[in-house]
Amino acid sequence: MNVDKLTRWTAIAAVLAVAAVAAVISYRHAVDVVTAHGEPGAVGRMYPVVIDGLIIAASMVLLDAARHREAAPRLAWWLLGAGIGATLAVNVLAGVPSGWLGAIVAAWPALAFVGCYELLMMLVRASARRSAGQAGSAAPAAVMPPAAPAAAAPAGAPDPVTLRAQLNGHAAKAEKLYAADITAGRVPGIRRIMTGLKVGDAKARLVQAHLRSLSSRTE
Repeated sequence: MNVDKLTRWTAIAAVLAVAAVAAVISYRHAVDVVTAHGEPGAVGRMYPVVIDGLIIAASMVLLDAARHREAAPRLAWWLLGAGIGATLAVNVLAGVPSGWLGAIVAAWPALAFVGCYELLMMLVRASARRSAGQAGSAAPAAVMPPAAPAAAAPAGAPDPVTLRAQLNGHAAKAEKLYAADITAGRVPGIRRIMTGLKVGDAKARLVQAHLRSLSSRTE
């Protein structure tokens, strides 16, 4: 186990231990106050869950928002504040009969419970951020697809200027006759050229090479 993990787990263990003890004391104070003010029996014993459970529920909503990098709902913040205020008030009331010092002593477990729980949430949030950062750094960089190779002229074909000179009037006639093919990036076949221009195979191949060079410029 590395130092970071040891530190984190030690902090978590300490926070849980303090929170557990503080929760028990705070619960007893709340039961005493609630039962003394008209809620005895099972209702009095369950009532503190409504207070501290509100803190836990609101904190979990805030934690979920932090993990997903979303704005925390205002209601969760308001309910968290209300729960903290209620548990502090109940614990202070439990110590009031013993004077101001008794009120401070009675309020301390509530502060410790709330503080430890929020420290635990901070540890969980920090762990989530580190995990997200490590996942992002480990993700492979996007690879751009290779560009399609440009259409190349047939091996041994002359350059466009020489080719046009060799074709004489056939070049202009072919450009007019097959204008639609050139615009669409298509090259007519040898037989079609031979038929359309009434030329032989050799001349048709030169015309095709010329049209191919024009077609590649329009793409």
